[in-house]
Amino acid sequence: MPSEQVLLRQEQTSARALLACILLASSIAVAQSTLPAIAPASQDTITWYAVSSWGVEGRGWSDVKRFYDRLPGRAEGAVPEKVWGLSRHSAGMSCRFITDATEIQVRYSLLSPRLEMAHMPATGVSGVDLYTLLEDGQWRWIGTTQPTQQRVLATIIKGMRPGRRTYMLYLPLYNGIDSLEIGATKGSAFDPVLPRSERPIVFYGTSIMHGACASRPGMAITAILGRRLNVPTINLGFSGAGKMEPEVGRLLAELDPSVFVLDCLPNLTSDETAERVEPLVRQLRAAKPKTPILLVEDRIFPNAVVLPDRLEGHRKRHAILQEVFERLIASGVKDLFYLEGDGLLGDDGEATVDGSHPTDLGMMRYADAYEKVLRRIIDVR
Repeated sequence: MPSEQVLLRQEQTSARALLACILLASSIAVAQSTLPAIAPASQDTITWYAVSSWGVEGRGWSDVKRFYDRLPGRAEGAVPEKVWGLSRHSAGMSCRFITDATEIQVRYSLLSPRLEMAHMPATGVSGVDLYTLLEDGQWRWIGTTQPTQQRVLATIIKGMRPGRRTYMLYLPLYNGIDSLEIGATKGSAFDPVLPRSERPIVFYGTSIMHGACASRPGMAITAILGRRLNVPTINLGFSGAGKMEPEVGRLLAELDPSVFVLDCLPNLTSDETAERVEPLVRQLRAAKPKTPILLVEDRIFPNAVVLPDRLEGHRKRHAILQEVFERLIASGVKDLFYLEGDGLLGDDGEATVDGSHPTDLGMMRYADAYEKVLRRIIDVR
């Protein structure tokens, strides 16, 4: 394959960090100037603000059945049933706000009573995850809920040093939300921040992209990359149902992202890889002639070193994807990029829960690999 398509760059300078801070401050100022009127509800020492009154990032469509759905309502019956069911999860969504409150609470209602999975804790499946923006422009984790029931009322953090700060709250990865409110100390200033209007990076993939098995929502691949690159992201990981069907492709083609990321190989057989990748790329390219598309190989199971059949399956799918990539490039498809899978989890075998799904360490390593190529794509543009 052409080496220029796969060369990776990872340079980060203080000037870039400063620019990110300036851009964020600018977007917040613009967002605040156009906010709709919000009527908070006060109770005891806390004032409550409904997130639906100002919106979330990470949602690609507005014509949804439930506010926190990831696909439009018309997708029901049009996409495979499993895809539709998984699209009710709020994976990848977040909201931002500014407050000088010394205590922040949340109350929310979850769609499903299944709060956790055997290999993924309730904090990741059903929790919400709070970050604050430091003076150096870095996002810092400060609190996560630990749900024990469908209706959650929790103090995320209290006793904070006084000061006006920007916050970002990530929503559950493997559960849906019916309602969500943020509570701030009564009498404190509270300014919601509208979702950014810039074009997002759209990630379409499997359970790994969906968020399994991050310990909390802020550790999903799309969340990590959103913070590092200071860009909106849309998480369209659909667990084992992310399989590159044309019905899903038609919905993807409605979006207007800065980059399409296609990371479905872990769910595909060799035959499906040969049959489905090229049609999806051409479907997206027909709708968005100039939008970069990144094809991603699947990770190598750590135990494949002693399972020859498994390793052969990985290698076969990789070879087919590389062949499809080269054929598309040769046919004149431009702005097509490729990320190899061998290094996605590192080389020490310590980055998964079950051989397949990353731990937080695995999510960080995935994000490291993604960041290199995405920075190059964004810089090229």
